Amino acid sequence: MTFQGEGSQTGRVAVFCRFTGCNLWTGHEEDRENAICDFCDTDFVGTDGPGGGVFSDAEKMTAHLLSFWASDQLPFMVFTGGEPLLQMDNALIGELKNNSVEIAIETNGTIIPPVGIDWVCVSPKGGTEIVVTSGEELKVVYPQNNLNLDDMLKFDFTYFSLQPKDGKDKDVNIKKTLEYCKNNPKWNLSLQSHKLINIP
Repeated sequence: MTFQGEGSQTGRVAVFCRFTGCNLWTGHEEDRENAICDFCDTDFVGTDGPGGGVFSDAEKMTAHLLSFWASDQLPFMVFTGGEPLLQMDNALIGELKNNSVEIAIETNGTIIPPVGIDWVCVSPKGGTEIVVTSGEELKVVYPQNNLNLDDMLKFDFTYFSLQPKDGKDKDVNIKKTLEYCKNNPKWNLSLQSHKLINIP
């Protein structure tokens, strides 16, 4: 159990499930230079991290995830990756719903999600075909090449969030993001608060 660290639900208590695998990068450093998404800041390779594992069916996986929820309130779980929609299926969503889980995903928007997901956050990557053009939140890591923010305002999302790209140019990217949000107030500033205050 931790906190959502970024986007419009920042500060909300959640259980995170990080799937291995992505369709935009292998996760291996030697492949980063040629990846479609070459700025990923997430380790999504392997299943042996804290709380990790491989599960034979949706029931076992759901039970494992629920073991991390320590509240009497209905559970809220965020599924991310990598790209979660490579593995999230109707069986898992059905089992989560049977246990009254509120389901959120963070996806790159290249795969249509199954029905039953409560919160769809799309974080598009330049140079990809974005097929998920509606949902609860569009969260863009900024700046990126081959990504037109004006075009994205035509999409059907409740929240539009702009997040400075991390890395060696972080300070410059923060300034660019602040300036863009000031000039285009439809976009809200998103910061990675979990990095700022070291939330695990």
